[in-house]
Amino acid sequence: MMEIHVVAAADSPEFARLCWALRSSPVVGLDAEWKPNRTVRLHHQDTVGGGESAPAADLPARSFPNVSLLQIACRVRRRPSDPVVGDSPVFLVDLLSVPLVALWGPLRDMFESSSVIKLGFRFKQDLVYLSSTFSANGCDLGFDRVEPFMDITSIYHHLKNPTMGKKHPKDTKSLAAICKEVLNVSLSKELQCSDWSRRPLSEQQILYAAADAYYLLEIFDVFQQKIIAEVTGKSQPSPPGQKFIATVIEKEIISESSSNKLFTECCESSDMLDDCLSNIVRRHGEKIMLKESDRKPRTSRRKEKKQSSGNAKHKEKLTCDGDWQGPPPWDVSFGGDGSPKFLCDVMIEGLAKHLRCVGIDAAIPFLRKPDPRQLLNQAYKEKRVLLTRDAKLLRYQYLVRNQVYKVKSSLKNDQLLEVIAWNICSVYIRHLLLRLSPVHSLPCCHG
Repeated sequence: MMEIHVVAAADSPEFARLCWALRSSPVVGLDAEWKPNRTVRLHHQDTVGGGESAPAADLPARSFPNVSLLQIACRVRRRPSDPVVGDSPVFLVDLLSVPLVALWGPLRDMFESSSVIKLGFRFKQDLVYLSSTFSANGCDLGFDRVEPFMDITSIYHHLKNPTMGKKHPKDTKSLAAICKEVLNVSLSKELQCSDWSRRPLSEQQILYAAADAYYLLEIFDVFQQKIIAEVTGKSQPSPPGQKFIATVIEKEIISESSSNKLFTECCESSDMLDDCLSNIVRRHGEKIMLKESDRKPRTSRRKEKKQSSGNAKHKEKLTCDGDWQGPPPWDVSFGGDGSPKFLCDVMIEGLAKHLRCVGIDAAIPFLRKPDPRQLLNQAYKEKRVLLTRDAKLLRYQYLVRNQVYKVKSSLKNDQLLEVIAWNICSVYIRHLLLRLSPVHSLPCCHG
């Protein structure tokens, strides 16, 4: 079971434990959460002076999201005099309440320490947003590098094909898929797009956030065991019942307690442990370096031209909130059969199963990683409404009229109720009643 510490104040015992763990951990797993921010902002403030509108000549510019939560999982190297903390504590640092000035120094030291291996999953974007968040709160230039660093994607590809080196396929698996294959752990991504700026965080959000960082350590443990086996020529014993089902290592993984025991005992002397980790860094270590261009949100010239054109109709499409504005594609007036049909995007694929359980036709994308136009093309051809949590898909509504709906709820059961209660479902109910009753006996249906 994960040991989770929520850090909400700089003068709290949790903050002190965090600072100690950052100094005492040779390996840490990192992740960050933020509220999706896809609004368009001006280079200057929206109003100037006494509420006067900003000049129309100012071009809109995107801004980075503010990181709301930082997750740090630590593989602690313990000493007898150390605080009473487990071997693998996970710290959830509330960046909305902890003064960032107090946190900046310990984080920067850990990011740049040559004696700490940092783990992440596609962490560069997280670092860009973290740097922007800290910089905006008086912390110099934020952060500019993380070294040594290891991406879980690289670790996975090495486990799968050790001869591949540092060249990996562009089409990478999700963290959930890697966890399932390497650890046989089902990692839910249901709350990935939830509002991480809302307080207090729900218990489900806390568990979700902690798991994202914690399992980075567990995957690294499997990788480390493989490296140790290569060096010593011996594989470590494992308790029964925990099979590692990746295709490359035909052996069992070690439970958390055994894994931590291995971490401190298989390399009993600190020199051997240091040599082991140094070997991993030397052979597989990477680094993340932020350039000046990384600190500025990218907007192509083509987009700037569109944004500065002053086309009110296009602007209205960009800011659409997902409210329904017309009949769905299965409406009989469009040549449909009157039965709802939905397409759930990759972020809410689990909703499709729930909808099918209550007798509603729901499909998932036929491509593993479809782009927006491919999703909309499938919805159009199959006369389905695309259900999504991704606000950026709303920008493409003009391509398929009335075929994109933004689901507001973050939990599957709430999403199911929302879709069922959605006013377009009343169209289906009305068509069903029309088949069963005389028209004159039907009450008037209102959306």
